[in-house]
Parts: sequence; structure tokens; C-alpha cells
Amino acid sequence: MKKRTLRLVVLLGCFVLALACNFPFGSSTSTANTAARETLTARLFPSPTSSNNRSTVPAGTAVAGGFSTDLQTVVPGAPLPSNRTAGPLFSYSAQSGDTLAGLAGRFGVDPSEVSSARALPAAGLIPAGQLLSIPNRLGAFGPGVALLPDSEIVYSPTAAGFDTAAFVRAAGGFLNDYTETVAKQSLSGPQIVQRVADETSTNPRLLLALLDYRAHWVTGQPADPNSLDFPIGFGDPAYKGLYEELNITSRQLTIGYYGWRTGSFSGLLFSDKSTLRINPNLNAGSVAVQNLFSTFYHQDEWARVLYGPNSFPAFYQKMFGDPWQRAAAVEPFLPDNLKQPPMELPFQPGLTWTLTGGPHDSWGVGSAWGGLDFAPANVAPGCGVSPEWVTASAPGLVILSENGMVTVNLQGQANNQVGWVELYLHIADQDRVAPGTHLRTNDRIGHPSCVGGVATGTHVHVARKYNGEWMAAGQPAPFVLSGWTASLGSKLYHGSLTKAGQTVTGRLDNIHTSLINR
Repeated sequence: MKKRTLRLVVLLGCFVLALACNFPFGSSTSTANTAARETLTARLFPSPTSSNNRSTVPAGTAVAGGFSTDLQTVVPGAPLPSNRTAGPLFSYSAQSGDTLAGLAGRFGVDPSEVSSARALPAAGLIPAGQLLSIPNRLGAFGPGVALLPDSEIVYSPTAAGFDTAAFVRAAGGFLNDYTETVAKQSLSGPQIVQRVADETSTNPRLLLALLDYRAHWVTGQPADPNSLDFPIGFGDPAYKGLYEELNITSRQLTIGYYGWRTGSFSGLLFSDKSTLRINPNLNAGSVAVQNLFSTFYHQDEWARVLYGPNSFPAFYQKMFGDPWQRAAAVEPFLPDNLKQPPMELPFQPGLTWTLTGGPHDSWGVGSAWGGLDFAPANVAPGCGVSPEWVTASAPGLVILSENGMVTVNLQGQANNQVGWVELYLHIADQDRVAPGTHLRTNDRIGHPSCVGGVATGTHVHVARKYNGEWMAAGQPAPFVLSGWTASLGSKLYHGSLTKAGQTVTGRLDNIHTSLINR
């Protein structure tokens, strides 16, 4: 049952029939599990406008329930704070990335019930450190001791100078000599880790630590022969090998991280089917780790692995040094006044394309609904390479150009971890812009196609990151292209772009409501 459930969670990213499904796995055509998929969709990925989110799952036995909102970091082996009853209000100190909608989901209240002595932004980011009062309607919940900072989960500025291959080579373990075929390419172990980090924007330090903690691949040799096919331990025969296992790992982290940001995810489901309400004071990075480890362990084992003497956080610090010290140099890495730079539609001026997909996953299951899909108005059905050009939305430096993916740092910095980065996906191999190219707005990037990820029709998928974190197309930093402002819909691929009273809706067919002229 556990394996089946995990497989269904992975497949959810490709369940929606649309012109884009940018999760790098194939999708199942079986209809036998439709009801189970729908149930999982409702539980794990509720719509942003729905009140039916994970905050309604029954609470399990609380491991701890400290109500201090200043994050207490984990001390391996130290006793967790005992559960105690709070008063009628939580006193909460805002964290980087908090919004009213996200806090309302986490605390199980209406946004209007969150109050502060200072004005609160209706849709933007709440200034980090601002003191809030929130009604207490929660029962028991889990530990409020932080595990890892947010910047250690996403591929953030703390990892901008980290050399994955050099670290693995110096460690001298099994991973250094490992090879695997991925999409008809022979890749080394370090290359696979780096590819997953680049594609999913997951911190490579975290991927390496999880691989070593679960299978001893980085600094040693695997003791369990089963780890050759399933090094992290998901064990789904449809997804064998390091690349697939790391992608599932990233998905579980992503579901917790971005679900916590939006307030749509607030409960853990353990391997023994018990549940636990997440402590609402935690940061997104800690929730991501909690969610991943709940996949593998019963609740009591989970508490030991994350908070005991030989915990994963202790292992992580021994492997890579103090993550909180690194975080102190960059966090909060989402500024309160975050706003994207000017950007244009990703095709040549004077042309008409179609918005084939409204806001949906930036990259795979659970990531921020930050992706938009565009296709030439005259594109033929199915997959092919269009002669039309995808053009640069803004000036910047091309960092990656491979596997259908082009990433551009809009500040001109030579990495994908600092500042605004735009992703263009499904760019054909032929004529694709080279890494290291300095782009101006409207410069050619390549031709829309189906290359990279999974796609059912020729198009380009565009999304944004800031300091390594996928940004939603709507609030708190709306995606604006040539004056068209994105709005999220109630479902993936729905939603719209609006400009001067005109609205274009995301559609899967080339009808007039999806046509957009630049």
C-alpha cells in the first residue's frame, strides 16, 4: 500500500491533460486508480482558493507543542519541549515568505482574523519579524523545533559556490564511480545529482546528505544491495535508479515546502497511516524535511530520526557544517518588497500566440503555480519543432542550455541561485542559445517544441525563481509579461492574463479567448 500510494503521488504531476506536464517522468494511462488519484489530489494539492486544505486532517498525538514563534533550532538528543496548552491567541513573529493567505491555512483561520499593531499587506509578503496575533483553534500538533533553514532546501545563494562533483570526488564513496543512463545519456553519479538540483531547484547539499544518510553512497559503500536500484528507499519498481529516486525525493520536499508557503499543506501522513498536525510556527524548510521523512517511518521512529542523538540534522551538520550559519548570510532571502523586473511576452513583437496553459507547477508536483505555457497560434497539433522563435523576456546571462531547458539570470550573474532567474522549457536542440550568452530583451532563445520534461504539444513553458525559490504566477510577486498580469485559477492550467480590462484565459485549444498579441 505504501509503494502504491507513493507512486500515485508521483503520477499526480502528469495526471492533468494539458499541453504541458513538465515533470520529468512519463504518465500512467491506467484508469484503475482514478478515484485514488482524485482523493490524493484533494488532500495534497487543494486549489489555492479552496478552504478544504490539509488543515482539516485529524491531529495525531503531539510530539511537542512549544508555542514560541521565534524558531528554536534542533539540538540532537536534547529533550523536546513538552506539549502545553496555549491561550486564546498565538503570538507569532512573521518569517520570510509569509503571506496572510499562507498563515491562515497553517493556523486554520480566516485571513481577516490575523492582526498586528502595524498594517498587514493584503497579498504581498509580511515583513519578517513583524509580530502577529492569531486565534488559537488548533488541537495537538507536532514539534516546533526547526530542522533546516529554507535556504538549505532550495538551490539558494548558500549553494551558489558549491561544487557537487568536487565534493563527491573528495568523499571517495560509491557515488563517485556510479554511472546511469538518463534519457539516453550516460551520466555519472555527481552529474545526476547536479541535474536534479538544476531541474528542480533543490539544494545539492541536501540531496547528497539524504543519499548518504539513507544509503551511504557518498562517503562509503552501500551495505544494502537493494539500494542499487532504490538508494533513497522509495522502492517503486516503475522508478528505478538514482535519477528517479532523487526526483521523487525532490517532489516530497517540494510538496511540504511550497504547500507550507501557500497554507494548503498542514498535516503529515506516516508510513503506519497515522497523522500529525504540523506545528504552525515552523519554517517551510523544516516542514519539507518532516514531510519527506514521514514517508519512510512510523511516527515514533520519525521523531527519533529527526530529533534524536543520531538525527538527520546532526548528520547534515557533520557533513556540511552549520547550515544556520550559512543561512544567516542570506536570509531572509525573499525581500518584503519583492517585485519582478520588467519582462516581455516570450515571442517576437507583432505576433499572436496562444496561452495554452494558465498558472501551473513551475517544475513538477507541488512546486509553486508559477508556470505559463505559450504556443504559436498556427502550431500544428501534437509534437514537433516550430519555426517560430521563443525570445528573451528580459536581458540576462544564459546559465544552462540543455535537455530542452534554458535558464537566464536576469541580474547577469553567473549562477542560477542568486536573484531573479527565468526558465524557458521545451526549447528544441537546434538553434538553442548557448550557455554564457548575454541576452538582450527580444533576442532569440530557440524554437518551441516538446523537448525536455513531458509535453503533449509544441509550446514553451516559462517560470521564475528568486534566490532559488520557485515563484507563483500570482501573489505575492505577480508574473507580468508585456503588461499582462497573471492570475491563478481554481485548477492547474486554468487562470488568466489580464491587461487594460482585457482577459486571456488559459486554454488547450487555439480559440479566440486564448489568443494573445504582443
